Amino acid sequence: MSQKPNPFLRGYWNLKIVRTLPISYEDGSPHVWRNIHASQQHFSDEELVSSSCIVTNGFAVVSYGPEPVSAEVLAECDAGEGVRGEGVIGAVVYAIRGDDFDGRPVHVGDTYSAEAAREVVQRLSFETGYYSRCWEISREHITVDSWHYLANLADLATPEAFLFIAFRVPYSPAIGIKLISTPWTDENLEHAEGISAAQLRQEHRGKGMPDDLANILELAGQADVRILILDADAPALLGLPLDES
Repeated sequence: MSQKPNPFLRGYWNLKIVRTLPISYEDGSPHVWRNIHASQQHFSDEELVSSSCIVTNGFAVVSYGPEPVSAEVLAECDAGEGVRGEGVIGAVVYAIRGDDFDGRPVHVGDTYSAEAAREVVQRLSFETGYYSRCWEISREHITVDSWHYLANLADLATPEAFLFIAFRVPYSPAIGIKLISTPWTDENLEHAEGISAAQLRQEHRGKGMPDDLANILELAGQADVRILILDADAPALLGLPLDES
């Protein structure tokens, strides 16, 4: 993802739930947070809470759990860097993590059950069909030439390979665009249309689409926008360039 934020993007991306363990030490040292070792990920929350564990820089291993610790796991603990001795698991916390607009990892928050974490993720996720993907932005974001280009597409037939349909809004000077097969990412476009995002961009430019219009459609497509309306009376979208001609 580009370091310059896409103004059409909203919310967090790539949300995931990670089960983490706050661990304390008997000597009063500051507690640490670790993930449970892969070999013990099937342990229930109840089996983890209040259990003694071996703490390393990368993970924790319950010392006296429902199953004995294998020699291989103990050897992995001994080989690991920064072994911190034994601690006690104080709770099981389900951390919700994701990516910000520029791709940086973000810690969104913590919950204390898997069910609560899933509910938060569902509320934060902008899933197809569950939220508005319609944007109305100022036509001042595009040049006069781009406006005429778009109007011609609306009055005639938009090429199928463009993956959008331009249309006039009745009783209004606005022009709408319905984007198809969004989001316009390499992964989704390859699955839906057998093309890459760069190939779609080239299709637009190869048919004479002005750069400013192509840029806006590319950003909207990446953000999974489905309906985009350009209207002189609509507000400008913060972060999206305006036509200065």
